[in-house]
Amino acid sequence: MNMRTRRAPTMSVVFASCLSLAVAGQANAQQAGEGASPDSRLDELQRQLDLQTTQLDHLRDDIAAQEQSVAGLQRAINDERLRLTRGRGLQDGTPSSQPPVQQPVPVPRPVAQVDQPPQGPPEQPVGRAPEQDLRPPEIAQIFDQPGVLTPPGKFVLEPTLQYGYSSSNRVALVGYTIIPAILIGLIDVRQVKTTTGTAVLTGRLGLSNRMELEAKVPYVHASSDTVSREIFTGTAVDKAFHSSGHGLGDIEATLRYQLNQGGPDKPFYVGWLRYKSRTGKDPFEVVTDCVTRCVANATGTGLPLELPTGSGFTAIQPGLTWLYPSDPVVFFGSVSYLHNFERHDVSRTVLTGAPPEFPQTATEPIGDVEAGDIWGFNFGMGLALNEKASISIGYDSAIIGRTKQNGEDAPGAVRITLGTLLLGASYRFSERHTLNVALGVGVTEDTPDVVLTARVPITL
Repeated sequence: MNMRTRRAPTMSVVFASCLSLAVAGQANAQQAGEGASPDSRLDELQRQLDLQTTQLDHLRDDIAAQEQSVAGLQRAINDERLRLTRGRGLQDGTPSSQPPVQQPVPVPRPVAQVDQPPQGPPEQPVGRAPEQDLRPPEIAQIFDQPGVLTPPGKFVLEPTLQYGYSSSNRVALVGYTIIPAILIGLIDVRQVKTTTGTAVLTGRLGLSNRMELEAKVPYVHASSDTVSREIFTGTAVDKAFHSSGHGLGDIEATLRYQLNQGGPDKPFYVGWLRYKSRTGKDPFEVVTDCVTRCVANATGTGLPLELPTGSGFTAIQPGLTWLYPSDPVVFFGSVSYLHNFERHDVSRTVLTGAPPEFPQTATEPIGDVEAGDIWGFNFGMGLALNEKASISIGYDSAIIGRTKQNGEDAPGAVRITLGTLLLGASYRFSERHTLNVALGVGVTEDTPDVVLTARVPITL
């Protein structure tokens, strides 16, 4: 809306009103001067002057109110233009937003009239300001925590498919050397290849303009192949150990709240709190292979015969996400801390390798176990290519603390750093359907080599 066109009618109204007041005052003065005494004429002129001064004050107040309304409309238009550049686009020429909210328009106060002087043209209504979207801009989602919040009263159903693959090599040397480069003992070389497929059904409900509730139900299918060769055991043949598992994963619930309004060149801050259950089968519920010797001269792997589908620990994770819109990109990132609650009197089931007439499994007590807490952070940037498509690039990192057993560091427990480079793209088919695809590439040894994720948010 052009502010010059808005001010012109207002100034013309003021000019016409002032002219009419002056003409009316002169006419009344002439009529009063024909038959009244000098004192009465002066009183009448003073009264008219005071009344006209009051009317001018009222007109100045009306002008100030109109200017404030125009400034508010201009700010709303700027916010609307920024929102439309974030990949949300237009649908049949109408902004893709919530139904507009009618904004109150200042109404000029009535002005007292003097002998009904002629008035200028009536003021026209200034219209309604477009809705100011209080939600952060929408970008291609590459992290688990989305940036844009669900509109109030809306429900978003998001089916997700995720594929992950990781491989690692390990060389274990058990023995002693008599001269450099000559080892007497056991050399165990292992290659571990793990493939994971996860189907997740996520539901998000908008509770208000700044708050949403999310629930996530995963189904996990994992398989692992371990290839090893033991030297000095009388064989040069690789041994392959295969295990798999599938079932319900750990159900999660997250509450998010937008802390500020944000806007053009102003950051958005979204605080969130996630709770993770342990509904999936945990590592202590599956049967573990023999730890030392099992049958004849074969060495036990100590690996689980069935892969778990959950972490085995309930956890709570607070975090803060920020987004900074700066045309033509949006910068974003988050920090979080995940705390795993300790479990007491934990035990596991292990194969014994005993003859058939003896028990084949045994319960091995472990004690109190507390998985390491996780510090996480990520950052990235998103770019809207047009009204429907956008891309994102980012980096995600997590530092996992040591696992503790009975109050002390568990044997072999070390601090682990995970790092993933993420690329993502988003395409909005309609107001209800959007496709998000993200590719993660591990940049540290302990991180999965590749993670491919596809999400389809559906607004109901």
